Amino acid sequence: MHTSFHLLLIVVLLCGRANAAEQRPSVDKSPKTDLSELLKIQSDVQKLLPRVRQALVAIQTGGGTASGVIISADGLMLTAAHVPNGPGKDLKVILEDGTVTTAKSLGLDKTTDAALARLKDRGKPWPFVNLSREVAKAQPGEWCFALGHPGGFDKARGPVLRVGRIIKQTANSLHSDCVLMGGDSGGPLFNFNGEVIGIHSQIWEGRDQNVHVSMAPFLRSWEAMQKSQVIKTWGTGAGGYLGVATVMNDRLDLEVADVIDASPALKAGIRAGDVILSVNGEAMTDQQQFSAVVKARAAGDTLKLRLRTHDKERDVSVQLAQKPQEEGQ
Repeated sequence: MHTSFHLLLIVVLLCGRANAAEQRPSVDKSPKTDLSELLKIQSDVQKLLPRVRQALVAIQTGGGTASGVIISADGLMLTAAHVPNGPGKDLKVILEDGTVTTAKSLGLDKTTDAALARLKDRGKPWPFVNLSREVAKAQPGEWCFALGHPGGFDKARGPVLRVGRIIKQTANSLHSDCVLMGGDSGGPLFNFNGEVIGIHSQIWEGRDQNVHVSMAPFLRSWEAMQKSQVIKTWGTGAGGYLGVATVMNDRLDLEVADVIDASPALKAGIRAGDVILSVNGEAMTDQQQFSAVVKARAAGDTLKLRLRTHDKERDVSVQLAQKPQEEGQ
């Protein structure tokens, strides 16, 4: 089946969902999407697909089939940790054109389900895509699309594409309504810039409960994972520790409600009542975004906060710490 037909079918299905929403407004409260927007989505994906699909791979292991994506010309590859299930494992990899090669798994984080692997050197560059380093921008409501090899590699069928939206963001994961199937694990979730924003991790029962590892665990543990280390520091997935509680005030500003004693925030001079305008130059609009930005950074990383107190603005640099253990732990 041709790619254009796949995409047209997706648009027809989405139109059906939108029309159903118009006919049953009291039951389906999902936002309406008009035909012009759907056609724009189809056009955008058609432009991106020929490039990004070249970096998609199928992976065969002793436990079955999975997917992965190449993110550098020298063969660095992202997949889910439960695919190799450990460093130093040999993986059979199948490229877009059916070429078979091998890769070796590197480091991984079993808690967040993030893993790296390296394709063997072939003497010329590998096709690759970029990953997004703007983790907090993958917000609910954003359009995205998933690629993978459900059921294993099938050259006649090719990769399977699903278009959808992000419905939830946590410190280490994204949830989308891009339906996943067996064999998709480790495959990429893309934004509409053609950048990887997630790696398929868990297939839940609900259509809108498909879980992808975000780029946060990969970025904060990049060097350790390339050295084939198993990440344990991030077992709770809590990210770096700042030590503030925030609220949205009456003017819809992100305001510091409380600062914890002996925390990095207190030592840096952050006080209750300060309004957080930006972090590392990125404007902060709500608590979820701010939490995701902090949790995506490791202990020891430095954040530059732009604050406003009354009518005066100032910049504060804060070095994040490890979250202190509760008494008795």
